[in-house]
Amino acid sequence: MTHVYVTCLPANGGQRCAIRVGDDAGATTHEVTVSADALERYGGPRPDAQSLVHESFVFLLEREPRDSILRRFDLPVIERYFPEYPVEIERRLRR
Repeated sequence: MTHVYVTCLPANGGQRCAIRVGDDAGATTHEVTVSADALERYGGPRPDAQSLVHESFVFLLEREPRDSILRRFDLPVIERYFPEYPVEIERRLRR
């Protein structure tokens, strides 16, 4: 399993998260913006941007290689590519 590392900092009323996928020479880096609205919508019963983004990347990696994941995006973009994302991320965060 590929390791996913997430660090989030407050930015513009939401969170800006830096993500590194992998420990090897082919590791990829990404930046994801999580607005307050997105955190409320997708964040589950205890909204936490770091957990939400981590689980979102696990979700993405189950569907595509790390090199195919956009390098910079707003979290709700995932739903455009994968309509099942809201239901699946809610299920994962309720564990």
